[in-house]
Amino acid sequence: MGNSAVKFLVFDVESVADGDLVAKVHYPGQSLSGDEAIARYRAELIEASGSDFIPYTFQIPVSVVVAKIDAGYALVDLVALDDPEFRPHVITDHFWRGWEGYKRPTLVTFNGRTFDLPLLELAAFRYGLSLRGWFNIEDKNWEQHRGRYNLQAHLDLHDVLTNFGATRFHGGLNLVANVLGKPGKMDVQGHMVQDLFNAGKLGEINDYCRCDVLDTYFVFLRTSVLLGRISLDREQELIEQTKTWLTERAPQVAVYRHYLDNWGTWTNPWAPPKAPEQQPAE
Repeated sequence: MGNSAVKFLVFDVESVADGDLVAKVHYPGQSLSGDEAIARYRAELIEASGSDFIPYTFQIPVSVVVAKIDAGYALVDLVALDDPEFRPHVITDHFWRGWEGYKRPTLVTFNGRTFDLPLLELAAFRYGLSLRGWFNIEDKNWEQHRGRYNLQAHLDLHDVLTNFGATRFHGGLNLVANVLGKPGKMDVQGHMVQDLFNAGKLGEINDYCRCDVLDTYFVFLRTSVLLGRISLDREQELIEQTKTWLTERAPQVAVYRHYLDNWGTWTNPWAPPKAPEQQPAE
């Protein structure tokens, strides 16, 4: 399949804190190790806000999973970048080179405008990568890829569902995935990623990221129905195709089997009621 066939890249990022950077910025001169600095900062964040999530500016990507989607909204492939090495600088480079290589398809995220994309932009800054194509600042304002309302460059599903942040979307991706009968969060959740990384469980982090991308894809399909880009019948057809795609690959990718085992149902209120089963005559 040629690169031009990919029209959308649905993706998600998992990241961990750079402990040395945390130590230098927050605790200069205190001789803390990276792990000690992270632990102290997380404790301070919990005390201040109830959450130990370290801001993305201190983080580096350790998992980026991308679903390649064609012009008919069908799933072409789903890949974890730089598998099995998962090197942050290589992950970052592969993501941005992939976007260029596939002729700059629309990026699709759930709340990626506030986390995933800024983190990958900052990672490119950290690793010395040129993103001239993405930072097209010489173009007209409405044509710049990073413009908040340029949905051709980046379709943030969270922005669509909240009228660009006018409302707060309580429940996040987990909620909207469950509305559609998809698994949502299962064994792993975002706040666990740092501890999984510390335990050397990069495989589990990437499996979690794969499932988030699948959920995001299904939310993308329903949002495309909402926007009038595809019909509900087409969405349901694509869901069944994707379920078959996952089933065929489940023997090689165990997390797909786990995802399918937690697959729920979405009741279509427009479908005609099923006729009651006929009882055999006595």
